[in-house]
Amino acid sequence: MTSTNPIERSFELAAGRCEDLTPLVYRRLAAAYPETLTMFRSEGSELVKGSMLAMTVEAMLDFAGERSGKFRMIQCEVASHDAYGTPRELFVSFFGVIRDTLRDVLGREWSHDIDEAWEGLLADIAVLAVPD
Repeated sequence: MTSTNPIERSFELAAGRCEDLTPLVYRRLAAAYPETLTMFRSEGSELVKGSMLAMTVEAMLDFAGERSGKFRMIQCEVASHDAYGTPRELFVSFFGVIRDTLRDVLGREWSHDIDEAWEGLLADIAVLAVPD
């Protein structure tokens, strides 16, 4: 069943094309932000990355959808990443990296309504994560 929510639909379509987004997302993150390469421990980092991406996607889907409360994980992780010394701009950019990865995976299936929904979601996340 295809969702009417463009954000959910982008993930559904990607799931049909790609078994695991994790290596694609983190490869893109490292290419755009090489400083992130040293932010993960070498042993067990693949599990950490997969878990972090899964939690991020779950929070994003909730934020883009019903807002049942799971999206609050974004705010919790802002504080957590502040403690790690991660700049807020870098934290927020991770969501854009996810979007860009999905756009590449979807190719021609990336539609105008999906793009608009993602632009709105990223703007909302930026406000949530970096309030004025």
